[in-house]
Amino acid sequence: MATIRDVAKRAGVSVATVSRVLNQNGYVNEETERRVRQAMKELNYKPNEVARALFKKTSKTVGLIVPDITNPFFPELVRAVEDVMNIYDYTVILCNSDEKVEKEREYIEVLKQKYVDGVILTTNQFAPEEVEEWDVPIVVLDRPLHERYPSVVADNYEGARLATRHLYEVGCRRIAHIQGPNHVVNAMERFRGYQDEMRALGLGDRQLVIQGNYQLKQAKEAVMAALAEHDMDGIFAGNDAMAVGALKAVQQYGLRVPDDIAIIGYDGIPLTEMTTPELSTVSQPIYEMGAMAARILIKQIEGKPLEKLHYQLPVQLVVRQSTSRRGLT
Repeated sequence: MATIRDVAKRAGVSVATVSRVLNQNGYVNEETERRVRQAMKELNYKPNEVARALFKKTSKTVGLIVPDITNPFFPELVRAVEDVMNIYDYTVILCNSDEKVEKEREYIEVLKQKYVDGVILTTNQFAPEEVEEWDVPIVVLDRPLHERYPSVVADNYEGARLATRHLYEVGCRRIAHIQGPNHVVNAMERFRGYQDEMRALGLGDRQLVIQGNYQLKQAKEAVMAALAEHDMDGIFAGNDAMAVGALKAVQQYGLRVPDDIAIIGYDGIPLTEMTTPELSTVSQPIYEMGAMAARILIKQIEGKPLEKLHYQLPVQLVVRQSTSRRGLT
């Protein structure tokens, strides 16, 4: 395997000159740089990326922290980030935190030691002062953190109102909401949208909130318990995983979807098309969100100005069998 000394000898220059070419640090005339790069090509020389990272305090890698990789929403975000980063020759280090802030802090320390060039966060559990100490470009994805950090989110509040209103329009009057974690901003925005729309529809006194924590199994168990105590004819789940859990619970309880209880989820993951009946959902532009966050991070790393700091993308109602009603559209 060729070394930097072999390249220097072939090009007829010093090791220091080769180092300046590799790291783009210091002046090297055009002809000398051409000879060095030609020698590298002839010798099939591959720079030691670890050594370069230590020298330049950069690594052509970025960190991506997600709260739950088992939630089908996040792999699609990850794919988008990775696709864009690969275009710019960046490697993505994926960190799954299991919604644990202690684990997130451990990952940040590891990423700092690896000299990552930036971090994309899909968590809002850090204090802004804590994030500022990391001293790397940050983009917040899906879960807004603080106005000082660039963010890409969907319109969670309006999406929740859209879902609740749709259930009303297909005939539901006793509409329950399966809520996500209290510490997650988008979960609380969806909850707030549900509350406001219920009040606007004159159903404020009929609100029923079920805790699902964005988990399929937990949502299923919670809905089973709620069905034993409450009368409901519609369910708006704060994410699609919980909607699947609700569907399983309703069917296990011996009720029909949508005839007895209509169900709508939130996210727009492919899983909603694989259930029987297929689930209606409020679809987020998941891939577009991830790709946009990656491009913003690249701009920050390259020191380019940002056109704007915060992006809120529109959502779309997708009507399928789980909310269809005979004689209604």
